[in-house]
Amino acid sequence: MTRLTIDPITRLEGHGRIEIFLGEHGEVANAYFQVPELRGFERFCVGRHAEEMPVITSRICGVCPEAHHLASVKALDELFGVEPPPAAKKIRELLYMAFFVTDHTTHFYALGGPDFILGPDAPPSERNILGVIRKLGAEAGKKVIACRSRNHRVIQMLGGRAVHPSAGLPGGWSKPVSEEERREIEAIARQNVDFALFSLAAFDDLVLKNPAHLALVTSDIYLHRTYSMGTVDGENRLNLYDGMIRVVAPEGGETLKYHPREYADHLAEHVEPWTYLKFPYLRKIGWKGLVDGSGSGVYVASPLSRLNVAAAMATPRAQEHFERLYETFGCRTTGAGREPVHHRLATHWARLIELLYAAERMLALATDPEITSPEVRRMPETIRGVGIGSVEAPRGTLTHHYETDDRGILTRVNLIVGTTNNHAAIAMSIKRAAEKFITGGTVVEEGMLNRIEMAFRLYDPCLSCATHSLPGAMPLEVRIRDRQGEVVRTLRRDGTG
Repeated sequence: MTRLTIDPITRLEGHGRIEIFLGEHGEVANAYFQVPELRGFERFCVGRHAEEMPVITSRICGVCPEAHHLASVKALDELFGVEPPPAAKKIRELLYMAFFVTDHTTHFYALGGPDFILGPDAPPSERNILGVIRKLGAEAGKKVIACRSRNHRVIQMLGGRAVHPSAGLPGGWSKPVSEEERREIEAIARQNVDFALFSLAAFDDLVLKNPAHLALVTSDIYLHRTYSMGTVDGENRLNLYDGMIRVVAPEGGETLKYHPREYADHLAEHVEPWTYLKFPYLRKIGWKGLVDGSGSGVYVASPLSRLNVAAAMATPRAQEHFERLYETFGCRTTGAGREPVHHRLATHWARLIELLYAAERMLALATDPEITSPEVRRMPETIRGVGIGSVEAPRGTLTHHYETDDRGILTRVNLIVGTTNNHAAIAMSIKRAAEKFITGGTVVEEGMLNRIEMAFRLYDPCLSCATHSLPGAMPLEVRIRDRQGEVVRTLRRDGTG
């Protein structure tokens, strides 16, 4: 059996590899998405004071510390039984919208976008942010850099730090927003709306009006019919910061809707011996393996799945682009609701629609008179012992679950992060792409392998915060190499106990 290895896979946060096994006739027998790194945040946080968690978990990685910071703070609100003042909630969401703009900008222009902007067959040395700037022009590059710069300014202004915010506290926020800061943020939000519209226009020109790229996006190569998950407000509109978690079936129609604190009633986690990532699945459906369809408990929590579960967008311009996406894929409205889009490369489009939503929502918050209220915290007075907080991280639904003793010392920590939600789908997409592109007698070239990488890249995986251990039940493999890089010894633990 022939073995093809893509190691490391590129343009993601963290480290992973793809192993493809070919049969005797050159066909794909199997493909694996492996994550060999491990971070044990769930274990080493036990024994610490709960109020330390917003600062600790924001350091899981530097890509989405804001998501962990706010999910953690929300978990502490519940753990200490305190409701933040309205202004504090709005400041939190305002920071979060600035973060979403920066994160989605990074993915489109530096991580996922180069496959379309430069083309999947472009040399790897060109398929990067510098190649994107050369293709789109220096002015476009300046817009991308300026967008990230001004929104990190907002994050630093509100959160105390530009990378790892520290202003979130149980019961609220550490400081109010001044009128001078509000005016500056309003101006930045208006620039963000213009930038989001510019990015959607670029996607239209580079992908939707390019027959080859549009054919790739709408083909069945990257198609899986799974359940979709995302957070919605009281009218089932998209909400990235707060709300109920909704799940719709592959054919459309609501399957579940629950409060984040009820997540354990609806989600379970499966473990395989060949990866450190767990496989969450819908408990009521069950784990049926890496297969799709309504009979499988596999679900997706991504920008595309968030649009699939939303009846509408909560901002006007994002709503216009939302409607165009579903019209492009010919999704009908049935008695059960609107048909979801399952063509996974459309996730890049959905991400830009969310970018526009975040910019518009940021502007609405920045012009809300209550945002400058001095009332930004209520002091905790009790310890309930259990706290669960959730936000929509750019990569998917993020849940923090803490349990403490009566002194507020952590006795249990559980995190289900965006990439973990999508693990099963990522593995399925990689295998499907490999099967479509590598057939008997195919000469495997770099561009073909990049198209297989595109199957995971569309999910924007972040593997640092996704890798966790189930105590005593995870496999371990250590390879010892000599100076020439040859493996001289391999040590294994099989994960059975």
